[in-house]
Amino acid sequence: MSEAAEFFDCVVVGGGPAGATTATDLARMGRSVLLLDKPGRIKPCGGAIPLRAIRDFAIPDAQIVARIKLARMIAPSDTAVDMPVGDGFVGMVDREHFDPWLRDRASLAGADYRAGTYERIDRDADGTTVHYRVGDAAHAVRTKLVIGADGASSPVGRAEIPGHAGMKQVFAYHEIVRPPADGSGSFAATRCDVFYQGKHSPDFYAWIFPHGDTISIGTGSAKKGFSLRTAIRNLRESTGLAAGETVRREGAPLPLKPLKKWDNGRDVLLTGDAAGIVAPASGEGIYYAMLGGRLAAEAAEAFLTTGDVRALTQARRRFMKLHGRVFLILRIMQAVWYRNDALRERFVSICRDKDVQQLTWESYMNKELVRKKPMAHVKIFFKDMAHLFRWVSP
Repeated sequence: MSEAAEFFDCVVVGGGPAGATTATDLARMGRSVLLLDKPGRIKPCGGAIPLRAIRDFAIPDAQIVARIKLARMIAPSDTAVDMPVGDGFVGMVDREHFDPWLRDRASLAGADYRAGTYERIDRDADGTTVHYRVGDAAHAVRTKLVIGADGASSPVGRAEIPGHAGMKQVFAYHEIVRPPADGSGSFAATRCDVFYQGKHSPDFYAWIFPHGDTISIGTGSAKKGFSLRTAIRNLRESTGLAAGETVRREGAPLPLKPLKKWDNGRDVLLTGDAAGIVAPASGEGIYYAMLGGRLAAEAAEAFLTTGDVRALTQARRRFMKLHGRVFLILRIMQAVWYRNDALRERFVSICRDKDVQQLTWESYMNKELVRKKPMAHVKIFFKDMAHLFRWVSP
């Protein structure tokens, strides 16, 4: 490699919420950053973000395409339970526009954004080289640190982090649809519909989320052989949305559990989906990706300042201290309640409970377990047990 090759303190691979946030924060810290993002890809995503994300990451109103005031949970029997948000709202973003805005913000902060495809990392006595491609042209830059924010099937992670290829995943698929011109169809502009029905997903859930002028209609499953496209076709037909124009279709894997190790102890750190930062049970990822990106930037800054590779471990340690308990609870919840339609029916019935609704929204909006109401937690525990062991009817 020529001594004249470009040098960056950090190369961030992947320009979604995690990577773009990492690049923005590092650039604001005065670091030279190259942000690489593979062009032409839009991740399938319901697009929900809590008020905590809007506040912590300064997301402007222009990016909020819908404001959700109600979640409707639909059981296998088609029984619907409404969960009003209360004060505030859940913001909805469209990743087609949100991700480019995040990358633009990184550029404005000083990061060098390039629409390129990552290929590999080489190392020699002089340091680390990242190879990437823009169209047919090959390029290479030198760096001290590579941050992989390139999705659940991360090429960076698979090459650099042992065990990454075995990451447990659920495959998500959605269709962005314009509502039928005649105004028909079962949806509302301020309501998220969540379908806990085995016919639409045997181990996850399906959704209809408004995106302003369009709707995200999606599902996910880890079951091999289950047709996600067929499930969405059936869901659209059953909700009167089959006649709507399909704007685009997208699919991608989502991780089910944070990896045990996010760095290689040398010059690579993972974040976002590449590190497994997606909430079990709900599949929520945008807030956690952006937080993971911020923690990655802070760990990277510590590493670049001190040269101590142990600083890279703080990204995972801090994330799990903040949210490891929540992820564990959600993983248990998914394992217990998503197994079959009988249990899904009972799970939806629990959502009628006002204590459950209030604690759910408070925890979701603030991204913290609510500790101010211990007796409510006790009540919910016993109610859960009653439904699980069928001491009460759904």
